[in-house]
Amino acid sequence: MPVTYWAEHLWLEDRVVPGVALDVADGRVAAVRRDVPAPPPGAEVLRGFTLPGTANAHSHAFHRALRGHVQAGSGDFWTWRDQMYRVADRLTPDTYHALARAVYAEMALAGITCVGEFHYLHHAPGGRPYDDPNAMGRALVAAAAEAGVRVTLLDTCYLSAGFGEPPTRPQLRFSDGTAEAWAERAGALTQDATTRVGAAVHSVRAVPADQLETVARWAEERRAPLHVHLSEQPAENAACRDAHGRTPTRLLADHGVLGPRTVAVHATHLTGEDVADLGGAATGVCMCPTTERDLADGIGPAVALQDAGSPLSLGSDSHAVIDLFEEARAMELDERLRTRRRGHWSAARLLHAATASGHAALGWPEAGRIAVGAPADLTTVALDTVRTAGPPPSLAAETAVHAASAADVRHTVVAGRYVVRDGVHTTVPDPAAALASAIAAVTDPA
Repeated sequence: MPVTYWAEHLWLEDRVVPGVALDVADGRVAAVRRDVPAPPPGAEVLRGFTLPGTANAHSHAFHRALRGHVQAGSGDFWTWRDQMYRVADRLTPDTYHALARAVYAEMALAGITCVGEFHYLHHAPGGRPYDDPNAMGRALVAAAAEAGVRVTLLDTCYLSAGFGEPPTRPQLRFSDGTAEAWAERAGALTQDATTRVGAAVHSVRAVPADQLETVARWAEERRAPLHVHLSEQPAENAACRDAHGRTPTRLLADHGVLGPRTVAVHATHLTGEDVADLGGAATGVCMCPTTERDLADGIGPAVALQDAGSPLSLGSDSHAVIDLFEEARAMELDERLRTRRRGHWSAARLLHAATASGHAALGWPEAGRIAVGAPADLTTVALDTVRTAGPPPSLAAETAVHAASAADVRHTVVAGRYVVRDGVHTTVPDPAAALASAIAAVTDPA
């Protein structure tokens, strides 16, 4: 049914435009009418600052169960991973569905309208396939649909514990044995109006070099996005050099993995040559600053990567927090700490990373923008909270990026329908209770 949304202040063509009416039909923007100073009769009113829906380009939904637990101690990425494996071992299709549904509802409340789920938890404990080999992936797709967000299921190939090492017991759930078997299983996944299917190489340590091309070819044949964890840890770089005499980036380049539909996640510890290889291939990079700092990974060379030609997107990864405004802000502030200089990205560039670039990274190039024919996916940020009140509306982009949080999201619209209205999720009645229940089912008691 056609509907009109009236935005008090709209982010349009990289500037704040007051009084805009958006006519929506069949889930897409049918008309953009400027200079509409008051809501037309019957229009849905979006008070505040409305921008295209944001895209969370890198998610591991089950990691949300670790929030609080992993922050209670010390250690590094590898000690964190041991706790992550314990949660992974407890998940079933039903408990994963319940957890992911609540996590995706939390994302919708944060203004996220599309998520890229980097999915490697495929099989039952011990590696036995479920009767439906894609039961876990389908649970995630159903969870996203019920939470009202778009999803790109990045089905992940994960075959080894390290270079030349078989999977450990916790990793048996992740492995299909070979890339060919992975491709056969992933090929049975289907798409619909709110679901797209892509591929992922977990990492160069988890997919043997001679099987990388199988994954890359699967994605190329389908014109699908291909994501890969890259150089998150120096230990991985050192092991790759020992095994192959080259960096992980060069290994991926040599096996045809890089390219404009590929996205490297983290890309934290790179050489100058790595940066040139990624940028020269127009390979995207997804930065996940809140996770990278939570795990003490380091600060990646985001400015250098962008300058080299890599489009940047943002992800909440382990969900230490779920807040794309914080991810955008953190990318700029981390760079300020590293360089002791301000202003590496404008608010407009950071919003682009959170919207259009993120959607493109997930295989939705038509989304993440407000234009005739684009999906009617919108996020409205309140400009009258204790965090956002004060600056004039003309500075709404700067206010959103540098001061707002997920708690300031007032409305989230996907395909022309409210998913969040006045701060309340429309299909998941109590996301906080749903999160508490789902997490309790898969974690040790405190």
